[in-house]
Amino acid sequence: MARKKDQDPGGLVVVDKPAGFTSHDVVAKLRGMARTRRVGHAGTLDPMATGVLVVGTGKTTRLLGHLALTEKEYVATVRLGQSTVTDDAEGEVTEARGASGLTNEAVGEAVGKLTGRIRQVPSKVSAVKVDGKRSYQRVREGEDVELAAREVTVSAFDVHEVRRGERAEDGTEVTDLVVSVVCSSGTYVRALARDLGEFLGTGGHLTALRRTRVGPYRLADARSLEALQSEADSGEGLSSVPLAEAAAAAFSRWDVDEEQARMIGNGVQLRMPAPHPAPTGSEGPAPVAVFGPGGDLVALVEERQGRAKSLAVFARQ
Repeated sequence: MARKKDQDPGGLVVVDKPAGFTSHDVVAKLRGMARTRRVGHAGTLDPMATGVLVVGTGKTTRLLGHLALTEKEYVATVRLGQSTVTDDAEGEVTEARGASGLTNEAVGEAVGKLTGRIRQVPSKVSAVKVDGKRSYQRVREGEDVELAAREVTVSAFDVHEVRRGERAEDGTEVTDLVVSVVCSSGTYVRALARDLGEFLGTGGHLTALRRTRVGPYRLADARSLEALQSEADSGEGLSSVPLAEAAAAAFSRWDVDEEQARMIGNGVQLRMPAPHPAPTGSEGPAPVAVFGPGGDLVALVEERQGRAKSLAVFARQ
């Protein structure tokens, strides 16, 4: 029985995650809908955040770690004038400096400093591990955590609306910015809000965050949990993007003949035909999806000294 489960190709389900749910909550829901425990997600979303969460079932879970490394896109609301312990609206306000008198020029200059290749210190209340333990767990236990800065790429950081003269619950005059961000894996939009506030001398945090894209998957591809549950309850099973189609959408493609497919499936490192550029926003060698003559996904590989090193094999011969 276990052998049959291991052979389940599964597929990708693009979920529009609702607010208040953790990414693990969504995975738990999908396990029930898909009737399998082999479910995972590509890239965590905070409970406050909504939007695109890519979930995989069966063999497709083996693509998720590579999908998580692709470029992401967000729409967010940044509140200037207050800082919080979590850098978002779920945390306690730690400082309220206010944000009156901000000019568009000052905001634009600060946004410019946070665009391109930058060094960013992740939010303390994040999933970054410190000596094997999540940073947010250490903070909740009263530790003063210091995280190292890391390089990330913010390809686009645009301000679409400036709402001046707003009042927070404590009466502080704040300014809210509606922004969009395109960034590499590992970028914290909460940290962008925090740093924007620091550059402007006002403090800042996120009050809303919606992920609109993960790699090739957009909100238009996403379905609500309610819609997915109705589909699962229909008795026809949960529809998903098939394994091969998911790989073709997300990675460069290499079509091979039957003999090459057999060799790659058995771990032989064949010479690759040409270099494959890394997807936008990713780091290191670009994963390449290898397809056999029947269109089945054989493996996910990367180029190493001109040869194909397997990252995951899906069809052993």
